[in-house]
Amino acid sequence: MKNLSHIALGLLTLFVFGSGYNEDIAEHAKKLHQSSLLVDGHNDLPWRLREDNDLTLSQHDLMQTQIYNTDIPKLRKGGVGAQFWSVYVPAELMQTGTAAKVTREQIDLVHTMIKKYPDTFELALTAKDIVRIHDTGKIASMIGMEGGHSIENSLETLRDMYARGARYMTMSHSKNLSWIEASTDNPLPVALTDFGKEVVKEMNRIGMFVDISHISARAMREVMKVAQAPVIASHSSAYGLKQHVRNVPDDVLQMVAKNGGVVMVNFYPAFIGKEKSWKPFSALGNNFHIDDCVEEDVNKWRREGRVPTADVGTVVDHIEWIARVAGIDHVGLGSDFDGVPTLPVGMEDVSKFPAITEELVKRGHSDEDIRKILGLNLVRAFEDMEKASGK
Repeated sequence: MKNLSHIALGLLTLFVFGSGYNEDIAEHAKKLHQSSLLVDGHNDLPWRLREDNDLTLSQHDLMQTQIYNTDIPKLRKGGVGAQFWSVYVPAELMQTGTAAKVTREQIDLVHTMIKKYPDTFELALTAKDIVRIHDTGKIASMIGMEGGHSIENSLETLRDMYARGARYMTMSHSKNLSWIEASTDNPLPVALTDFGKEVVKEMNRIGMFVDISHISARAMREVMKVAQAPVIASHSSAYGLKQHVRNVPDDVLQMVAKNGGVVMVNFYPAFIGKEKSWKPFSALGNNFHIDDCVEEDVNKWRREGRVPTADVGTVVDHIEWIARVAGIDHVGLGSDFDGVPTLPVGMEDVSKFPAITEELVKRGHSDEDIRKILGLNLVRAFEDMEKASGK
C-alpha cells in the first residue's frame, strides 16, 4: 500500500506541475505572439475573390467571417501584422496576351480592399512602412506578383508594376517562360537566359524582391549568382526534409544565407508532409493551383487515404531545417493560405498562426529567434534589399 501511495502521489504531482508547466508555455507563447510582428509571405485571397467574381468587394464583407482561409476576424485572431497579398494570374494568360492586364486588375483589387477597410489595412511600400503600420495596430499590406509572365517580357511593365505597389515578383509559376525554367515544367536548354539576368538586375535596381519560389533548382542557382540584393522564397519549404521540386535544396539555402535572403515556409501538406509518394498529385505533374484542383477530386483522394497530411509540428520541422542549414536569420513564414486545397491539421486558416509560436516555444527556441522567424527576418531583408537598390 505504501508503494502504491507513493506512485499515486507521484502521478498527482506530475499531473499538477506538468499541467502548470504546459499552461506556462501556452501563456508565454500567447504573449510573445501578441507582441511580435508576424509577416506572412504569401496569401491568395485576391484570386479567391476573383474566382467569386467580386473584384469590387461588393459581395463579400471581410469584416464578417467568410468561407475563405482569410478574413479580418481571422487575421486579427491570428495576430497577422503584415501580409504579402499575391496578385496571382494563371500562366496560361501568356498565350492570350492578357497576363499584365489581369495582374493590374488584381493589384487594383488589393488597393480596393485597403481602401474599403482603412482601419484594418494600409499599403506598405518599404520596410519602415511595415513597422510603422504595425505599430498603429493595422495590418501592413504588401503586393507580390506570382509569376514573371505578369510582365510579358517587358522591363517597362516590370517598372509599372512596381509603381503600382508590387514589391516582389515570383520569377515563374507553373510554366516555363522564355527566359526562366519553372520547377514544374520540362527542363529548358538554359535555366536563366540573358534576358532573365536583366530582369534580376532591374528588380535589384528598382527595389523589388526577387522571389525564387516556383522556379527550378537550376534556375535558383543561376539567379543567386546574379542577385546583388537579398532574395526571398515567398512560399517554399526545405527540399532536404521533403523531396519535392517546389522546395529549396540545401545548397541553395546556403546561397540564400550568403545573399542575406529569407526562405518563407509553405504550409501545403504536399510540399511538407512525410509521404514519399502521392499518385494523384504526381498525375497532375506536380503542377496546379487551387482552381485546377476541384473539390470532387480532393474528396476522392481523401477517401482513398492519399491526400498528404501534416500538422503544426511538420511546419516547424521545416522551419528548423532551414534554420540549421541557412541560419536562424534566413527563415520565415509563407503560408499559401487560400491558394492550396488542403492545409495542415491545426493550421486550417490564418487564425491559427499562434500555434506555430507555441510549438517553437515548446521546442525551446528563444524569444529573440522566434520573433525573427515570425517576421523580423523579412523586415531586415527588406531593409537590406532597399539599401542595395539605393547603391
